[in-house]
Amino acid sequence: MLLFVCRANLCRSAMAERLAAWHGFAAQSAGTHAVPGLEMAGNAQAVLREFGADPAGFRSRRLTPPLLAGPALTPGLVLAATRAERAACVTLAPAAAGRTFTLLQYGRYLAALPPGDDPFDRAALSRVRGRLQPAAPGDDDLADPIGGPLDGFRECADTINRILSLLAARR
Repeated sequence: MLLFVCRANLCRSAMAERLAAWHGFAAQSAGTHAVPGLEMAGNAQAVLREFGADPAGFRSRRLTPPLLAGPALTPGLVLAATRAERAACVTLAPAAAGRTFTLLQYGRYLAALPPGDDPFDRAALSRVRGRLQPAAPGDDDLADPIGGPLDGFRECADTINRILSLLAARR
C-alpha cells in the first residue's frame, strides 16, 4: 500500500494516488490540511485523463493517525509532497517514521537501490540512505501546481509518474 500526502489533497497527492493505481499499486491519499469531500482540482483531473488514469469519484480527505498507522498500510510507504508534510506525518504517527519519505527523496533512494532489493523494505532503503549524500532541502519538495497553468500540473504529474514507473519496474 502507498499513502500519498500533500497539504490539501486536491492535486499532488490526488494525482499520485490515481497514477499509482494506474500502475497497478494499491494507493490512498490525504492532506495535512484537507477539507474532506472536495473534488480534485480541475487541471489535475485533465492531466490524469491525458495519462489515461481515472480521476472519477475522487474526494479529498484529511490525514489522521489511524490512516498512517493502520494495518492496511503496513508494510507500505508514506510518500509526502514536501518535507513539511513528511514532518506532519511523523508527528501524527511517530512509528511511521521509518517508512515515511518525501516522494522526491524516495525517488532518489529507489534509483540507487541495488537490483533485487525490495523497494518497500525499510532496511534496504536505510542502507541506500546511508550511502547517498544528503540533498539540498529544496530538492525534496514537490512544487504545488495549484492555481497555476496546466503545464505546471503536467510537470508535477510527470515527476510523480517517473518515480512510480521506477517502482513498477522493480516488481
